[in-house]
Amino acid sequence: MKWGSNRESDQVEDRRASPGGRGVGVGRRLGGRGVGLGTIAIALVAGWIFGINPMTILGALSGGDLAAPSAQVQTVPRAGEKPTDEMGRFVASVLGGTEDVWTQLFQQGGAQYQKPTLVLFRGATPTACGTGQSAMGPFYCPGDQKVYIDLSFYDTLRQQLGAPGDFAQAYVIAHEVVHHVQNLMGITDKMAQARKHASA
Repeated sequence: MKWGSNRESDQVEDRRASPGGRGVGVGRRLGGRGVGLGTIAIALVAGWIFGINPMTILGALSGGDLAAPSAQVQTVPRAGEKPTDEMGRFVASVLGGTEDVWTQLFQQGGAQYQKPTLVLFRGATPTACGTGQSAMGPFYCPGDQKVYIDLSFYDTLRQQLGAPGDFAQAYVIAHEVVHHVQNLMGITDKMAQARKHASA
């Protein structure tokens, strides 16, 4: 995939160099016990079925409290910190491509696309949905309309999930942006209501 000549989004917030950037990675200890990909999958599925924030479920499964910020949680950086490394620029380029496509599609439908911010972090970071953890993988928070990703997830894609390469990495970003689009269109709220009725 050739991305070097693509437009880079200005909606990328790089928190990787923020203080407290040492956090929890996939398969590392969280709370009192180790958390692996299976635990993350259970949390994501249960969160979707029951309409519960997966961070809360991960906290319960790991014996810790993910919703409570700790000393390892990154502080929000000053505005304007953009990635300058190759991987950060790749992410900005992919996000720029999603912006171009969704802006055009929304305009065709007579609406204006509101771009999400993509936050790069390491370990853990504060979000409007609670503390975001590397162990959760990439996620979208409708509370602040931001996509969060710890780029160590790409190591997991390559080494544990057998999905190397730029296309797999770009897909992850595009997938999370679709959650943002669903939120903008009100689909997220409708799904949450449908889950509540189904579980009642």
